[in-house]
Amino acid sequence: MKLYMNRFIHHVGGLTDLSALQFSKHDQYTSFVLPMVKFLEENGANFQYGVTVDNVLFDITSDKKVAKKIVAHDKANNDISIDLTEKDLVFITNGSMTESSGYGDDYTPAPFNKGVEGVWKLWRNIAEQSDEFGNPDVFCTDTEKSNWESCTVTCHDKRVPEYIEKITKRSPYGGNVVTGGIVTAIDSSWLMSWTINRQNQYIGQPEEDVVVWVYGLFSDIEGDYIKKQMRDCTGKEITKEWLYHIGVPVDEIDELADSCTAIPVMMPYITSQFMPRAFGDRPYVVPKDAVNFAFLGQFAETLDNPGRDTVFTIEYSGRTAMEAVYVLTGVEKGVPEVYNSRYDIRYLLNGASELLDGEKPNIPLPPLAKRKVMKQLAGTDIELLLEEYNII
Repeated sequence: MKLYMNRFIHHVGGLTDLSALQFSKHDQYTSFVLPMVKFLEENGANFQYGVTVDNVLFDITSDKKVAKKIVAHDKANNDISIDLTEKDLVFITNGSMTESSGYGDDYTPAPFNKGVEGVWKLWRNIAEQSDEFGNPDVFCTDTEKSNWESCTVTCHDKRVPEYIEKITKRSPYGGNVVTGGIVTAIDSSWLMSWTINRQNQYIGQPEEDVVVWVYGLFSDIEGDYIKKQMRDCTGKEITKEWLYHIGVPVDEIDELADSCTAIPVMMPYITSQFMPRAFGDRPYVVPKDAVNFAFLGQFAETLDNPGRDTVFTIEYSGRTAMEAVYVLTGVEKGVPEVYNSRYDIRYLLNGASELLDGEKPNIPLPPLAKRKVMKQLAGTDIELLLEEYNII
């Protein structure tokens, strides 16, 4: 928490209403991923889908580490491994928050896939070859602490958005961001939250539909309306629990739930990046003496000094990618620094004022000492600064 407060001190004033958040016009896949894929394909990138990478084999000596082979197979279990040279570049995403996500539907609970598979299994195989390649088990072996469940609820009946509007005070059909951030039902046993972005969120979405993202942090707790653990609930049951918490009368819940479509998703590793860790549990983006490979994403350690950056951001992934490319290719550019708001007295003063809910700080000085200080400040730029940020 201290790290995040330091990292985003310039956004402390937006904590109460999440006004610092920005949203794309459509869903993030459409707005961010597809344009990047299109750009890369137009520039010669070859995406291969349906491929499982099981391992990357390394030749490790006292003075260099070289990726020698990508061990992989396709859906038919054909060996499609790739031999590598020192001139090849291998970028490895080690670990993933969304690995092994299980999908359900209106009448089927989302499966809770607890096995260490996919990218976690890949990282395990890599880590066995060197202590410098991190410790994936710190992040992927306690799914009871790293999971929560989400559910996409699509409302097809305009009666449900009427209840939404009572809370948000704005129509979901207005073409603007609806909630501006998450709305949390603080008395929910699941600690359920929900959010609605600008509609239509998806290209081709029917105009009368409203897409809601619902999630609960405590998937192992019995619900308040549906007396089952969230992880055991179907999409319809999660929808009913959500309708209950937005104030739909109990005698209307079943009917309105039938007018919605829901896709529950159980995510075993969604907070794995926040699991307690020690230095060395994440490999450096470019490990010492690495010749032709790098690690990318939320589970790689950047050279950021003095360690100000935080995970769970697009920026962190972007910074690891820039560092990987610049180091391995010899590009003489510096990775942009983390925004230095923690060193700006204006942001610190504003943050102090916001955290006090606009109240002036109670500075325990004797009256005579306080009068002397105020006299020395009188007519100075410091006095103006302290007044501007509501400190005095």
